[in-house]
Amino acid sequence: MAEPVVVDPDADRRWRLRHLPVLLAASVGLAVVAAVVGAVTGGVTAALGAAAGVGVTVFSYTLTTVVLARADQINPQLLLPLGLGLYVLKFTLLGVVLVAVASTGWPGLIPLCLGIVAGVAVWTAVHLWWLTTVHARRPQG
Repeated sequence: MAEPVVVDPDADRRWRLRHLPVLLAASVGLAVVAAVVGAVTGGVTAALGAAAGVGVTVFSYTLTTVVLARADQINPQLLLPLGLGLYVLKFTLLGVVLVAVASTGWPGLIPLCLGIVAGVAVWTAVHLWWLTTVHARRPQG
């Protein structure tokens, strides 16, 4: 097993956000696909709902990424409390928004939820791909 590498935090201050453009590009592609699938299967309302669902996920994950990257720059001990606080806040807001949308009877609710699920799946898959292929450290030797 390789020895852990300690990286000087001042060596590359942008490493914490280097993956973000790739994730955002994949998410934009997903939003387009979700809108097309929504339009074909359920019309304009489904297209808007599916694309909005992807947008909700992208906003949520981007917010978390940026806040935690900044917290890590300031003081790494802030990561756990900020991460947990953001998690609770985001899921509470998501629940409130979904209940509010559901109470209106909007027919795009199911596509919205499916867009959120697809956004989570694609964001996670692309992030894992990034970590295991692009950003993986190769052993020296």
